[in-house]
Amino acid sequence: MSAPTDKTEQSLRAGERSADKPGVMLQPAQPPAKATGTLGTFLGVFTPSMLTILGVIMYLRFGWVIGNAGLGHALLIIGLANAITFLTALSVSAVATNMRVGAGGAYYIISRSLGIEIGGAIGIPLYLSQALSVTLYAFGLAEAMTYVWPTLPQTPIAIATVIGATLISIKGAELTLKLQVPLLVLVGLSIVSLALGTTFDHTPTMVGHYETEPGGFWAVFAMFFPAVTGIMAGVSMSGDLRDPRQSLPRGTIAAVLCGAAIYLALPFVLATSASPSALRQDALIWTKIAIVPLVVMPGLFCAILSSAIGSILGAPRTLQAMANDRLLPRFLGRTTESGEPVTAILLSAAIALGAVALGDLNAVAPVVSMFFLTTYGMVNLVAGLEKFVGDPSYRPTMRVHWAVSFIGAIACFAVMFVISPTACIAAVVIELVLYFGLRRRALNATWGDVRHGLLLTIIRRCLIGLKSLPAQARNWRPNILVFSGHAWKRVGLIRLASWLTVDRGIVTVCNLFEGDLDEPVDIPRQREEIERVLRQEGITAFAEVSVVRDFVDGVVDMAQGNGIAGLESNTVMMGWSEHRPLQVASLKMLRKLTNLHKSMLLCRVEQFPQPSERPEIVIWWGGKQRNGDMMLLLAHQLTLNPEWIAGRIVIKSIASSDEARADILKSLDEMIPETRIQAERKVIVKSDGRGVFDLIHEESRTADLVLMGLAVVPSGEEEGYAERIDALIEGLPRVVLVKNSSPFSGELI
Repeated sequence: MSAPTDKTEQSLRAGERSADKPGVMLQPAQPPAKATGTLGTFLGVFTPSMLTILGVIMYLRFGWVIGNAGLGHALLIIGLANAITFLTALSVSAVATNMRVGAGGAYYIISRSLGIEIGGAIGIPLYLSQALSVTLYAFGLAEAMTYVWPTLPQTPIAIATVIGATLISIKGAELTLKLQVPLLVLVGLSIVSLALGTTFDHTPTMVGHYETEPGGFWAVFAMFFPAVTGIMAGVSMSGDLRDPRQSLPRGTIAAVLCGAAIYLALPFVLATSASPSALRQDALIWTKIAIVPLVVMPGLFCAILSSAIGSILGAPRTLQAMANDRLLPRFLGRTTESGEPVTAILLSAAIALGAVALGDLNAVAPVVSMFFLTTYGMVNLVAGLEKFVGDPSYRPTMRVHWAVSFIGAIACFAVMFVISPTACIAAVVIELVLYFGLRRRALNATWGDVRHGLLLTIIRRCLIGLKSLPAQARNWRPNILVFSGHAWKRVGLIRLASWLTVDRGIVTVCNLFEGDLDEPVDIPRQREEIERVLRQEGITAFAEVSVVRDFVDGVVDMAQGNGIAGLESNTVMMGWSEHRPLQVASLKMLRKLTNLHKSMLLCRVEQFPQPSERPEIVIWWGGKQRNGDMMLLLAHQLTLNPEWIAGRIVIKSIASSDEARADILKSLDEMIPETRIQAERKVIVKSDGRGVFDLIHEESRTADLVLMGLAVVPSGEEEGYAERIDALIEGLPRVVLVKNSSPFSGELI
């Protein structure tokens, strides 16, 4: 409690540096603020996004969607899917213009905004969805080839496609993406050929009969949605971009708008050129409608192959980013001299090959939809929270209202649920398991995230609301300021404070140093020392360290200044020293704190052990100082803890005669039911020759905790009162002396 000696201070400076670290400190292998890529907007974002959007679903399942749902519902499906994607593109753009997006795309955005644990929980499913997309496109290419050559087996073709895309991607992202430009031209020619071949021979069926029952509308939506997930192919290339802050918004929004325009136009071409049954049954209906059928198959093959290449480029970069953040083994992030994450590419290829066992395109598409919807939802949530919280550091050059992003997030999670409640719940459970698994590793990132700002925003609004409410006795709870000195010496005192608040009040552990701020004091290290003790003991509390000129005045000043807007510390707790000067100092503080309406607990419990199997809490009831209500409330609070839940509260009092005993019993019998606190009562009649102190010792010796009231004594009488307290508690192992100075004194129960 007193100032440390020079020797003690040297020990504090030198002896505590080997403390266990609270967790793994994450530091990216490469600083994210520095761009190392060479790709621009068109080649790095627009091209891979566009080729993934205009892929296998458009060629092989678009007719099936329209034939099943009818033109009206098909347009609704396309509009809803593109709306979700457009909202996500806006969210990506907003966040990307506020930060230098490093390698990892969506994972990078989520982890740097919501924290490393949430980033990992979403990043792993995102990575798997990207790897499975390779399988999706491989199956699409295999299916397309079997329409031309029916005798070809699909599985070997799918395997060969995965291997071929992997080999191409190993050559390097820039070369691979340059090869995609002519592929994009061929895709464009096939779309033009289809549009020019429109016959207008059929009247569109507005509502289909759904061969996909019982899934109906949402089963068709789940089949179509992977068609609009292509923006992740461009976002995932963030680490290879020359200027991600500029390229990601431009390339992503341009790809979404172009894709939406094409997808909203094509249904009219297909619905007016073929019957619903033909659209459902003929996967190559495009070749029957296009004015130049020969350009359809090259466009189809190119779109599928380029989509597979885009996915095998994106998935390893997500894996690489997680490995660089030490969520996954570091070797997965290793790159070649050209910068390609070959190990991650090979692992992604292995997962894609394993997924070939799922069977076909129809089996893989809904799985990919669910994973991508989760990622889209979290990206929208990130952008919404960043804008809603309003951190000063969040200054995107592209501004999107938080409500827009929240609508996108809600839409994603709602669509997940209606597609498949079981799959939605399973996805959430898997992500929660991943999240809590990562939390157990105690990962600490070197970057900040939106959670801090979100909590501050919530706290501010709650404090403003709390300020407008009148203070009431029924809402009083102990917010305890514990003056522990060196925390490791008085863990029992801190634990008792935690028990008394039952994690519903606020405990602040404070260490005061007498001295002068003209001399340097390592306050951050002293605070970390307290926090380390709290972590080791599993106690939830805050740490404070202050330098004061005078110990008594320092305690009083801390009690006045600690807290904010209705959350001020209302109770001061400290140990009852064995040294008379410190006892006198404590009683002087008591008088000053009483004038401030701060209650005080003087405790002799520094080495507090665990309570017995059926602990007994004894309250000595006097009534003169109006401390009884607080003692009874604190005893009740204590029994709400698991360690004390089997405890019994016994109110004891001493009467001078049998008549006085009857009056006290009657008073207690009336009071206890009113308090709704389970307590026993026992009144002892003081007989001749037996002192009050002797009776208290006899009745309290076996108790796990004894609560007694304190009085405020006039100035100059502290030493005599301290002597009486010593005599009163002598021989009692665990005692708390209580002075209730709350504004609600006498009303707390």
